[in-house]
Amino acid sequence: MPNVTIFLPAEAMPPDAMLSELTDRCTELCTGTLQAALDNVHVIYVPVRHGRGHPIFADIRYRLAEFRTPQIMERFMAELDDAIRQATGLTTRIRCFGYTASSLHARN
Repeated sequence: MPNVTIFLPAEAMPPDAMLSELTDRCTELCTGTLQAALDNVHVIYVPVRHGRGHPIFADIRYRLAEFRTPQIMERFMAELDDAIRQATGLTTRIRCFGYTASSLHARN
């Protein structure tokens, strides 16, 4: 963790080179701003048929930690929003969900 899942309209999916740059930026934000270990960072793009609301939705799941204060999370979201906007030109709805270590059960 953190897991960054970005849902984009299939017809607005950026080219592979742009997705690679966005992946790098997401990874930097997770390892820098959120201080996550590189092996724990996952970035996933899901092409969708857009129905209503903002054209892009970013879902971030992360482990709660003392240093991940509301101010740090606000900075993370602002920088993620900028990175996605640069890659796509579209507005993103971002939602972050923090979990305590005791509420996580995981493999691999």
